[in-house]
Amino acid sequence: MSYEYEVVDGRRIRVRPREVNTEVDADGYFHRQPNRFTEGFGEGKNPIEAGRYHLVWAKLCHWSNRASIVRELLGLEDAISVNLVNHGRHEKNLGWEFVYDENFTDPELGIRFLSEAYYAADDSYDGRTTVPALIDKTTGKVVNNDYNRLTNYFEVEFRPFHKPGAPDLYPEELRDRIDRMNKWLFDNVNNAVYRASFARSKEAHFDAFYAFYAALDLLEKRLSERRFLFGDYITDADIRLYVTLARLDIRYTHQLGHTKKRLVDYPNLWGYARDLWEIPAFRNNTYFKSFANPKHKVGSAFETFNARFLDEIDFEKYWGAPHGRQALSSDPANKWVAET
Repeated sequence: MSYEYEVVDGRRIRVRPREVNTEVDADGYFHRQPNRFTEGFGEGKNPIEAGRYHLVWAKLCHWSNRASIVRELLGLEDAISVNLVNHGRHEKNLGWEFVYDENFTDPELGIRFLSEAYYAADDSYDGRTTVPALIDKTTGKVVNNDYNRLTNYFEVEFRPFHKPGAPDLYPEELRDRIDRMNKWLFDNVNNAVYRASFARSKEAHFDAFYAFYAALDLLEKRLSERRFLFGDYITDADIRLYVTLARLDIRYTHQLGHTKKRLVDYPNLWGYARDLWEIPAFRNNTYFKSFANPKHKVGSAFETFNARFLDEIDFEKYWGAPHGRQALSSDPANKWVAET
């Protein structure tokens, strides 16, 4: 297969494929590419070792935001290092780049573009290079980019490195139910936003649009009777829902076309999202100003509301408003059960 390249500081970097060219079918429906690196961790697989892996994620990407939140909730900061990427300014889209680092180079890996770790692992890989990406620092290769299971690996296989009192986000007795909920959330909430955004026919767009808002209606009802998705305590599924809700009013509404409802129009979902945001691991990994897309702030006569008034929006005050969700719990002082 032939690839298009650009040379950046002597590095020959492949141009990123576009979703609308490679992941949209003849009827205009978006089908997200499969994950390439899905091997788990443990005996005969990727070794479970503290300090071996480097998590790469992006502020705008909710698929990777899950992993950053779980890493901090479980206290894996010393076991798994981390870095952020974004898209740099180039003539063509070269994918995720370590734009926040000196010389645009990740200090742990010595690379400038995430794609360098992808092609080190598989030079024939022809999909988009995505986050989250867990990279083996001993080889410089991506070993896992499976956003569907990566947080579960952190929760189970990396348990020896969890901090004392870490939350049990994936309790054994609930795993089947959590997995079913996570699959439903993927189809109807997390990925539905992108199915609407990348759709190239009205039918495809509105299939996703109506599925998304129907799902929010069901979740609003579910959360009228329980504090979190499975009752009194946070699980992995709550993190997956939160990352979409956190972006809804200031990011995804621009991608959905006309907006049926805002997050703030759902009393239970809005209170639930604020209840989660209060937790430092959620708050520390939620970048509202980045979600609001400030790069559109300069040079356009049609700036979004958030771009025009970004510096005047007090997200801390807005999201820190009282929510009263404790009243739905039989254990109101606690948001999770600690691991035993």
